[in-house]
Amino acid sequence: MARKSYPGHMTTPPTATDWLRLDQQICFSLNAASRAFGSVYRVILKDLGITYPQYLVMLVLWEHGDLPVKKLGEHLRLDSGTLSPLLKRLETAGLVRRERSARDERSVDVRLTEQGVALRERAVQVPRRIASATSFDMDEIRDLRARLDQLTSSLDAAVHAELSEEV
Repeated sequence: MARKSYPGHMTTPPTATDWLRLDQQICFSLNAASRAFGSVYRVILKDLGITYPQYLVMLVLWEHGDLPVKKLGEHLRLDSGTLSPLLKRLETAGLVRRERSARDERSVDVRLTEQGVALRERAVQVPRRIASATSFDMDEIRDLRARLDQLTSSLDAAVHAELSEEV
């Protein structure tokens, strides 16, 4: 099956002067794919009554159980300013509960409610539906995920190296 290209996609290999074209930017391809994923997730998650960012929070809690907000943010690569509104909406929906930590009153723990635990059973079909929407087989999906993880690590290292040079 031929893959659909977006407007402006080059059909010939780029020359040296073409490298500043939008369709030659990996960041744009990743952003376009991310937005397309967002659209698919929006449709699939509508039945669960949660958004994609909320789904990511739930995935971490289903996998790790109760967590401090700080640790949850580390898993998701989100700061507390972004995470707090997500948690507030999940709490309003009855899926999580936030409580001051008994060990450290400066810390807030996030716990799944019974309703949050039960949602996991309904969410089991989400990854299969997403995989189906990609038209990739499972080996291709695993390979892509591994390459994206490698890309993320490389970019994190580049930022860290750049910051180290500034000091």
